[in-house]
Amino acid sequence: MTTRALVIGGGGVAGIAWETGVLAGLGEAGIAVTDADVVIGTSAGSTVAAQVTSGLTLTELLARQTDPALQVNELVPEISLPALWETIGKIGADATDVDDARRRFGELARSAKTVSEAERRAVILERLPNHEWPQQRLVIPAVDAETGRPRIFEKDSGVGLVDAVAASCAVPGIWPTTSIEGRRYLDGGIRSNENADLAAGFDRVLVLSVMDMPGAAQWGIDLDSQVAVLRAHGSRVEVIRADAASIAAFGPDPLDPASRTPSAAAGLAQGRSEAARVRELWA
Repeated sequence: MTTRALVIGGGGVAGIAWETGVLAGLGEAGIAVTDADVVIGTSAGSTVAAQVTSGLTLTELLARQTDPALQVNELVPEISLPALWETIGKIGADATDVDDARRRFGELARSAKTVSEAERRAVILERLPNHEWPQQRLVIPAVDAETGRPRIFEKDSGVGLVDAVAASCAVPGIWPTTSIEGRRYLDGGIRSNENADLAAGFDRVLVLSVMDMPGAAQWGIDLDSQVAVLRAHGSRVEVIRADAASIAAFGPDPLDPASRTPSAAAGLAQGRSEAARVRELWA
């Protein structure tokens, strides 16, 4: 029996909208990639992964990105993503290894002045149509803000879905860390922006990639490296990366809520254009 994994990477609110659009475009073509045996979602992708396994249709989820009356009231961060990327690049350049880099990101996250954890959690609550783990296997990575060690949340982890998504979306320096079982967690993208390696052992893997994280290739946690390993072990992998039109739709800051409508439209167009390639993979 052929097994399939859907991997959904990080990329801010623009990424959530774009990924939803891509999946909706594939769905229009009759390609049910959201029925994968496992859905792996990181950061913004954890929101999308929880949404597409919630029971709502892709049409309904797309409307939540494009219709202002249905859009979630997102907080507007004081720091732009380009400014954060510059900080992340400096941390990566100064770190001695990937574990040291993750600990430094944790220090940044714990010391940053942000909105309260309760305010941020309220946004995650509103984003998710269902606050319970789905029956479908859902995997959500995060990183311990003190030790830098990754933690992979699933239904049997004993952690609520909202907390898992909030942790995976806790961008260091922009959003507060998430408190779980006496520990503080930050963005799963600090482990890897897509965490495609968690799809090891699956026959077919589809990855949605919004953007590259600075310094990822330096530590071997970039998407290309992970895809190469998956293929070397027998997985057939296809990657949908945001194209030029989609990147233009994101605008200067993918964390800006105003980017949602154009990003969703660009994702929908790209999903339609990628349908033939994905159908061959998923068949």
